[in-house]
Amino acid sequence: METMIHQYAFFSQVPGWAAWGSVIFLSLIFAYRGAPLWLWAIAGLAALVGFNAPAWLIITFVILALIFNVKPIRRTILSKPLMKLLDALKILPAISETEQTAIDAGTVWVEGELFSGKPNLKRLSEETYPELTEKEQEFLDGPVEELCAMVSDWEVFQRKDFSKKAWAFMKEKRFFGLIIPEKFGGYGFSANAHSQIVAKLASRCGPLATTVMVPNSLGPAELLIHYGTQEQKDYYLPRLARGDEMPCFALTEPNAGSDAGSMLSHGEVFRGDDGELYLRLNWDKRYITLAAISTVIGLAFKLTDPENLLGKGKNPGITAALIPSKTKGVELGKRHDPLGVPFYNCPTRGKDVVVPVDAIIGGKEGAGNGWRMLMESLAVGRGISLPAQSIGGARTATRAAGAYAAIRKQFGLNIGKFEGIEEPLARIGGYTYLLDAARGYICGALDKGAKPAVVTAIAKYNFTELGREIINDAMDITGGAGISLGPRNIFGHAYIATPIAITVEGANILTRTLIIFGQGAIRSHPYALKEIQALMEKDVKKFDDHFWKHIGHVVQNKIRAGLLSITRGRLARSPVKGPAAKYYRKLAWASASFAFMADIALGSYGGALKMKEKLAGRYADILSWMFLATATLRRFEAEGRRKEDIDFFIWGMDYAFHRIQTAFDEIYSEITIPGLSWIFRGPVAMWSRLNRIGKKPTDTTGHRIAQAMQIRGDQRDRITRGIYIPASRDEALGKYEYALELVENSYPVYKKLYKAIKTGEIPKGHVLKQIEPALAKGIITKEEANAVKKTEEARFDAILVDEFTLVEYNSGIASSPYSEGLKDPEFDSILF
Repeated sequence: METMIHQYAFFSQVPGWAAWGSVIFLSLIFAYRGAPLWLWAIAGLAALVGFNAPAWLIITFVILALIFNVKPIRRTILSKPLMKLLDALKILPAISETEQTAIDAGTVWVEGELFSGKPNLKRLSEETYPELTEKEQEFLDGPVEELCAMVSDWEVFQRKDFSKKAWAFMKEKRFFGLIIPEKFGGYGFSANAHSQIVAKLASRCGPLATTVMVPNSLGPAELLIHYGTQEQKDYYLPRLARGDEMPCFALTEPNAGSDAGSMLSHGEVFRGDDGELYLRLNWDKRYITLAAISTVIGLAFKLTDPENLLGKGKNPGITAALIPSKTKGVELGKRHDPLGVPFYNCPTRGKDVVVPVDAIIGGKEGAGNGWRMLMESLAVGRGISLPAQSIGGARTATRAAGAYAAIRKQFGLNIGKFEGIEEPLARIGGYTYLLDAARGYICGALDKGAKPAVVTAIAKYNFTELGREIINDAMDITGGAGISLGPRNIFGHAYIATPIAITVEGANILTRTLIIFGQGAIRSHPYALKEIQALMEKDVKKFDDHFWKHIGHVVQNKIRAGLLSITRGRLARSPVKGPAAKYYRKLAWASASFAFMADIALGSYGGALKMKEKLAGRYADILSWMFLATATLRRFEAEGRRKEDIDFFIWGMDYAFHRIQTAFDEIYSEITIPGLSWIFRGPVAMWSRLNRIGKKPTDTTGHRIAQAMQIRGDQRDRITRGIYIPASRDEALGKYEYALELVENSYPVYKKLYKAIKTGEIPKGHVLKQIEPALAKGIITKEEANAVKKTEEARFDAILVDEFTLVEYNSGIASSPYSEGLKDPEFDSILF
């Protein structure tokens, strides 16, 4: 810094334009590096003296420098009046109690770096990228594989339940105790293992994955582990791990969906005739997974205590308690029908249900802490369950759609050779690589104890949205085979179920427009939350400290964004070499631009930004895709920069920055800044379009990905790792795998036949009609002829769709979840 000051003084004595150029150059360096205010003051004074400025200007500068640098003076003259003005104008958004709890829930992780405008790229590149332990891998290869083999997705949809054998196996192998510590009879698996288990189950049967993941996600076990009393843990956790208790968690109500804080379910504390404290509960809940077969209900409700018997006031607030399902007044036994997807999703009601006050999770001390418990648990759960289901589906789509494209022929060619098919194939493969990277990156953080609420909201939204695109592309590629339901259909049920994932755990519209940026702008911003808290607390000292740092932060990011844009990120230092280096530099560029524009929005709209949901959604897109790019960069490096993965990596990175560019363009065209909107809609928008941070992946990259998805081998196996692949050729995916193997092995023979057609040695026509002429002329051998016949037989079998007699179709098996349908006692629903 001392050298920089000397340079300022020296260059300021250089005459004319050179001197001014030197000052501007050094000013940019100061701003880019974030020089402190006192250093600016010293350097400015040196420049004025060096330029022989008049005395009045130097004196004025010194006075201003003292005002801005001497904190007691600054607080009195500037910060205190400014604080009153901001409070009166409501420039910064007010935060309600429930919002504060949601914001305080969890921790800030790498999203804080991305929000800073000056991310520590080295830190981002060194975050943990987890591997499974030997014990976890054994469980995946053993019980999980066995359970997948035991369950038929088609039969589950037809019978609306699993077999007794499958239920018993899940309990025996403690599938409901994945997260419960070993000392309580569970496995205590890592978030990474939990995610991989759900993903594998999802690749086999969606309802199976849901049934296993819900008890291991937000619910009684998770809440007890972190907040339960020792007595509650000792009683419930072993029973939950063994499956002796089947849990559900009741939060959503008819009038309280995404706005869970508006729930009407309530409980009242009273003293019983025996002198003990009790709760009288009334509730009306819906969309509660596993409720109809539950034995214990985790219930969220608003607690009142008219006589302050708990010593927490008359309205302790939202509370969570465990209610045995057999308690008098509890109503269970009905089901919803979520698009015909047969997982237990149910209403539950309670009328004057009385339980001891010890039913509150955490005991009496847990009263009023329910919202915090839920938000902190959701900060973790959103990053595991639905993302795992999505990646299970994505891996399956990559494997099955790739195989189908190589097997199915039209116009004499495998459809995978058509560019119209290559395009959706590339999206499927590219998304899968990118999402799997984010899955591992997030699980690594969760396993270290992080609870990054903003990142897990990013995960929930983007995994399910991209999952929707993946299944749509898979359906387009498979065509009639995708829309004809039956045991041979791999994608139909997943397509039907997709809106469910979009809706639950915070509907995607809300997650994108309110949570990711709405909460992220406050929670992850280095100063915004501290400023708001200082205003609410009327703390001038705290406000002064954070506000002026914030101003410096804005100036620094403005200069960083400009310089990084002009140099296309080259001023930033990449923590790695090789193909990833340029993308790390782009990430620094995107972060600086995002941070500056986020502050512009906060400053322009203030508290009204909450209602600018379309604008907030675009900011959420930028933050989301910066995070997904960060995770993809980490995966590529963690896996050793595999040469064979380079196309998947480049496609993912190019697509991420294309999405970032698109969101920036939309922000520039829509943001309203008093007196300055024209600058962003004109010059800034034009420069952004000319100097794009990202473009769509090239057709060449997409072509190579699509072809890689159609070729058997290590790369295809690695991209689709962790899914269930049936060994039987009677299974749909098993048929695809077998046919693909034969297509590849017999390719040289087909090449001979094609060449013979071109030379006129054999006539055009169906390949099976070409075999005899080719044999007669010695073009192929008998073994080769048999290989072609075998291949065509397998190909034909693979592309067939299911068909039913009218009696079978009208049997009523699939017509209603309440159909008497099947009488096989093996598939009777199990009531716990």
